[in-house]
Amino acid sequence: MILAILETTKGALTETSLETVTAARDLAHKSNYSVTALLMGKGVSALAPTLKGIQTVLVAEDSRLEGYLPDALAGIAAHAIRQKSPKIVLAPGTETGNDLMARVAARLNLGLATNCVEFFVEGGSLKRVTRSNWGGSLLEEVEILSSPALLTLAPHALAAQSADGAAPVVESFSVTLSEKDLRVWMKELIPTEKKGISLTDAKVVIGGGRGMGSAEAFKMLEELASLLHNAAVGATRVATNNNWRPHSDQIGQTGVQIAPDLYIACGISGAIQHMVGCKNSKKILAINKDPEAPIFQRADYGVIGDLHQIVPALIAELKKLKGG
Repeated sequence: MILAILETTKGALTETSLETVTAARDLAHKSNYSVTALLMGKGVSALAPTLKGIQTVLVAEDSRLEGYLPDALAGIAAHAIRQKSPKIVLAPGTETGNDLMARVAARLNLGLATNCVEFFVEGGSLKRVTRSNWGGSLLEEVEILSSPALLTLAPHALAAQSADGAAPVVESFSVTLSEKDLRVWMKELIPTEKKGISLTDAKVVIGGGRGMGSAEAFKMLEELASLLHNAAVGATRVATNNNWRPHSDQIGQTGVQIAPDLYIACGISGAIQHMVGCKNSKKILAINKDPEAPIFQRADYGVIGDLHQIVPALIAELKKLKGG
């Protein structure tokens, strides 16, 4: 059996949880295991019937489990693992997901492979995984020795897929919590204040780098984004360090990880630290006047030329198409 430990926010399953369910179903298909999901928190029982394509959902619901309480959630997850004896335990590779699984691993004295991007099943058993390390600049192949295997899935390593079929069997899972379990909690999560579509949700992302030359130049990227459906503007570290864009717009190893359908890179050389942040883009269009820029080696489409001429030309053509 594969146990998928899921996260929720604002009464809904997170996108990374849906990706985790998809990965668990794929692993189950290759190994002939069943899939059981674990939902923990306040009001999570209503979400259980929506998890089609899996066999069982364990629901640990408690009004005190609102938000992230690491000790309490780790205790519940560890208890579920001891009781259900899964072969594989998989959770989202988010900050809270990796933190939770590290606590579970310590409680159970097991190894943990975080930020997995690929799984290798041989003879019906999971033998190895490939995990993303150093912000995605290194792919590490790891042999799984612990039983059960504790894993987290790197965000956007695969797209979440819905499944048909009957609703799963819902099983109440209760664990006695002490005040000690509840003494540590995440008091508040303050989101970055940003108008419009977020970089992580956008289907098209337009990034600006050193070649933009100024904060003023980013206005044309904003205009281009306004003409495209579901588009947002990001930047490289150089651009944010020069105060051309806020640091919340930074794409890269120390910034935001994006996975749009199309990434339009304007005046970006393609340093590995930046490419780590956009490597999950389905398509990359690079605009750069340097034909030797490393980004052209990663791009699906390339335009060699001055972005200050090319981007306005794109804007003009889009306006014509829209009749403006």
